[in-house]
Amino acid sequence: MQPILIIATDGFEESELIEPKRILEESGAKVIVASLERGEIKGWKGKDWGKSVSVDLLVGDVAPDEYAALLLPGGQINPDVLRMNSTVIDLVRSFNEAGKPIAAICHAPWLLVEAKIVEGRTVTGWPSIRTDLANAGANVVDEEVVSDGNLITSRKPDDIPAFTEALMAALSTENAV
Repeated sequence: MQPILIIATDGFEESELIEPKRILEESGAKVIVASLERGEIKGWKGKDWGKSVSVDLLVGDVAPDEYAALLLPGGQINPDVLRMNSTVIDLVRSFNEAGKPIAAICHAPWLLVEAKIVEGRTVTGWPSIRTDLANAGANVVDEEVVSDGNLITSRKPDDIPAFTEALMAALSTENAV
């Protein structure tokens, strides 16, 4: 199977990157972390900085056809910075146009709004971004995990097990076709 790409930057919600990455790797998947700068990116945990994660690749060097899926962790800072980067938004659009799974949790659906791919889709996210999702034309629900075509969305860190399971199920279905 092709690797799974995670795009994140400083301020990602620590659990929303580290835990899905761990679960995916334990299931045998290769996971690549891409960011805006080389080195490490620092997570956010509670009310302060958390653990750091090594960056494998710059977003400008990502070739979407080399990846099976895209995972977008939340946190408030991370997706707010990433949604202002045209390369990141172009990558999100490329994964969507290819019909590849895109899993976005918490505030990360902001990137789906910016990429203009939520109109007419059913999604969820952190409560404070639900108005943004609705204004972008999405049908917004309050559920642990929502799968609509290639989009997989969840609300918060408590949803990580269901979120990651839904991504793995989408990858299994895609590989079975």
